[in-house]
Amino acid sequence: MRSMLKKLLVHPLAREMDVNDPRTTLLRKRILEEKPFLRRIYQEWYEGLIQALPAGGGPVLELGTGAGFLKERLPDVIASDLLPLPGLSLVLDAQEVPLQDGALRAIVMIDVLHHLPKPRRFLHEAARCVRPGGVVAMIEPWVSTWSRLVYTKLHHEPFQPEASQWESPVAGPLSGANGALPWIMFRRDRSRFATEFPEWRVKSIEPDMPFSYLLSGGVSMRALVPGSAYGPVRWVERLMKPWIESCALFARIVLERLDHGTRN
Repeated sequence: MRSMLKKLLVHPLAREMDVNDPRTTLLRKRILEEKPFLRRIYQEWYEGLIQALPAGGGPVLELGTGAGFLKERLPDVIASDLLPLPGLSLVLDAQEVPLQDGALRAIVMIDVLHHLPKPRRFLHEAARCVRPGGVVAMIEPWVSTWSRLVYTKLHHEPFQPEASQWESPVAGPLSGANGALPWIMFRRDRSRFATEFPEWRVKSIEPDMPFSYLLSGGVSMRALVPGSAYGPVRWVERLMKPWIESCALFARIVLERLDHGTRN
């Protein structure tokens, strides 16, 4: 039954896609452009990331640009991805950033951290590249009672809140993942994070979006609602704020780079 439902709902362009193939990202870009509801979600995510940027000048690096369009909202952003794609400024591995120490005001990313097989290595690299007072701002999957059901039953990526390790097996550039990793690092294992990374402070965690992304179909499934429904859907979700910890699918997480020697 589950298999039949997925076949029925899968987007025609997403059939038989290999997520590690750059051509899949180009197809996802087309899907994103053609789905108004999903595009509104990304616009809101981008606004949240931009609001998290510290004041002042300095370069901002986007990791995992993929099918996204942040450059439309932040023209000077350094767009990068692990895969060679049109329109990028850099092709790089987030765990080996080819930039000078303290070169960045911020790093921003959507759905990237939980794909990194060695997140500690990334955090060390980010601490090297981001100047004190800068941030790493991200949108990531989040763990809640509702999300455990959604991500384990309806999503193709692994979702393992019980994982004891932060590292994930390397299965491919994009196919290896643990969707629960951000929650593990910054909520469940927060004291361990503070001990291992005194150069970072968890500035804010804002769980959100219980069902809007699900209704959008994302970049692989058919949309269940028209673009005009975005405003009403988000209005209902905001009414659910008192219960958001038990129903959020995503969270905006902001890490602040501290001076050397300052503890969380």
